[in-house]
Amino acid sequence: MNSAVTRQSGTSLHPLHAFFLSGMVPLFIGVLLNDYAYWYSYELQWKNFASWMLIGALVFNGLAWLGSIVFLVRTDKRMGKPIIYFLLLLATFVIGIINSFIHAKDVWASMPTGLILSVITVILACITTWIGLTSWRIGGAR
Repeated sequence: MNSAVTRQSGTSLHPLHAFFLSGMVPLFIGVLLNDYAYWYSYELQWKNFASWMLIGALVFNGLAWLGSIVFLVRTDKRMGKPIIYFLLLLATFVIGIINSFIHAKDVWASMPTGLILSVITVILACITTWIGLTSWRIGGAR
């Protein structure tokens, strides 16, 4: 049986970049779960938890976005996927910031919009992480 290892064009993600990228997903999911818990029970503390987790998720998202700028500069421009990855991270960050502004409102004023934006950010964060962690690998058996 012959097995050859080939190199694909492109580079892999730096481990610190992958850490920030994968760290934002559970935080955004936590925001969604806290928003749902508030929507279900109207306990004020759930909204406070969601606001704090949202700040943590935005910090991780922002650091991953800065890493994607470096990754965009270092990779081959013909691939096209680093630009999609960069734009998805940027969209997740922008919608997360808007969600943070919504969460800064009064408790009763933030609920339907905050929950909807949390769902959107979770979906975008999962898609972005999927693309970021699976698209650029080096090596492999042929």
